[in-house]
Amino acid sequence: MFEVRIHGRGGQGVVTAAELLSVAAFAEGRYAQAFPSFGSERTGAPVVAYCRLSDGPIRLREPVLRPDALIIQDSTLLVQVDVFAGLAPGGAVLVNSRQDRRALHLEHLPPDRLVIVPASRLALTHVGRPVPNAALLGGFAAQTGLLALDSVIQAIRDRFRGGVAEGNVAAATEAYRLVRSRLEEQVDA
Repeated sequence: MFEVRIHGRGGQGVVTAAELLSVAAFAEGRYAQAFPSFGSERTGAPVVAYCRLSDGPIRLREPVLRPDALIIQDSTLLVQVDVFAGLAPGGAVLVNSRQDRRALHLEHLPPDRLVIVPASRLALTHVGRPVPNAALLGGFAAQTGLLALDSVIQAIRDRFRGGVAEGNVAAATEAYRLVRSRLEEQVDA
């Protein structure tokens, strides 16, 4: 089983990201589970959502305390919440930001585990709103190799319609290509 914890703020599509991730896994014939955890239910408040992906039935129902991957939709949470709590050794970290690892104070993470993607900028460009969830799922697919980009695209198109769907598909596709490019640069270095 592979466990993912998604951190963000209300209004950024954190819960939708977990749902899309589970739908993409279902599209590949896997079992998946997605659910949120709310504190203060208002726009801008910290929100956490969880997703489990497995080749067999999932019987757990508790929050993900030892994630194999983190998706951080809002980099301001890096200094406000202990987003790294319980991260499994070797766990993948995907952060939405235009800043580099030094500016985000993430030098402690090995470069092969951390990927930073300007997902809000990609969403703004392609969707017209800075909602980073779909772009980050494209980045997640590239970073982990757990899901095919086509499955993420199918999940997006199942959830959204028209221009919103196609804009999110474009943002996810661009993030996927960006992450793949960065990972290839690391291998070549």
